[in-house]
Amino acid sequence: MASRLFQSIILQMKDTVDRTIGIVDATGAVVACTDLPRIGEMREDAVTELGYAGDMVRFGGYTYRSAADRSTRFEYAVFVQGEDELARSVCSLAAVAINNIKTLYDEKHDKATFVKNIILDNILPGDIYIKSRELHFGNDVPRVVFLVRQLERVDIASIDVVSGLFPDKQHDFVLHISESDIVVVKEVKANCEGKELVKIAKQIEEALSSELLVKSIIGIGSISSQMKDIAKSFKEAQIAIEVGGVFDTEKSIVNFENLGIGRLIYQLPTTLCEMFLTEVFKRGSIESLDQETLFTIQKFFENNLNVSETSRKLFVHRNTLVYRLEKIKKLTGLDLREFDHAIVFKVALMVRKYLTSREQGSF
Repeated sequence: MASRLFQSIILQMKDTVDRTIGIVDATGAVVACTDLPRIGEMREDAVTELGYAGDMVRFGGYTYRSAADRSTRFEYAVFVQGEDELARSVCSLAAVAINNIKTLYDEKHDKATFVKNIILDNILPGDIYIKSRELHFGNDVPRVVFLVRQLERVDIASIDVVSGLFPDKQHDFVLHISESDIVVVKEVKANCEGKELVKIAKQIEEALSSELLVKSIIGIGSISSQMKDIAKSFKEAQIAIEVGGVFDTEKSIVNFENLGIGRLIYQLPTTLCEMFLTEVFKRGSIESLDQETLFTIQKFFENNLNVSETSRKLFVHRNTLVYRLEKIKKLTGLDLREFDHAIVFKVALMVRKYLTSREQGSF
């Protein structure tokens, strides 16, 4: 990556100075040069001479200058064709430019590593504030975490596609944390609404789908007001994907703040869930409900317990729906036309779905 940046800088210099300009690394290899065929050449003797003589040397028809000060370990040196004063001046200016671009590149890399260490809990909370000041991070800037999980097929180019959507590399960070998972840590406005976050997630989903044919599910954490809280936002994005995979299987974008009662059930021990089902239903009664009956119940809930509207959506007579509801009441002891009974039944169905997912190893 650094070599590409160096090459870009010296190619811009080529139009101004009619001299060959290049860069060698600590091994003496030419990593960038205005004379492209020279890239890859070895100049170990020049690097050795530079190590003996100091910051600048004239060697073999070229002028060399280290791109770092004396206190910094030697990594790169600039060379310019010629041993005259013009070569010396150009070499000095090029070294300053290269050193600045390298500093910016290193800082960006350090920032990304720092962010990754926070979300993976690899840094002590007390060190976060100190390190954020060193890297010139705004500690109180609102940020949110998007967790992008690739499904069915994983493409290594996904990280490049997602990175292309967030050009501000100093404030937004796109990180690979596993083979299938990509994390986006994005700065947002303090009053950013959920629909704006969903819009961003939708752009990510559509880009992966259209460019790589990769299907994904995206979890959105809550907005963190401090740097240390992005770890919490990341965990919430993980929970959003896991809970959404149980209760909202048709959704590809799941916001932690919209999980509702599913989030509560996810945090309950399975023994407590099993006890709840035993108390609510007679033994075996919920298993006796066929798919048609369960579909009827789902539509009844979707239409806010409205018998007339549900029968219309199901294309059945109102009396037919009433008969089915009576059948459910007889089997379970719960009358779904009563709000309190409907709530208990709804929660019980979600608990059952959660237990089934645990048995199948979804978590």
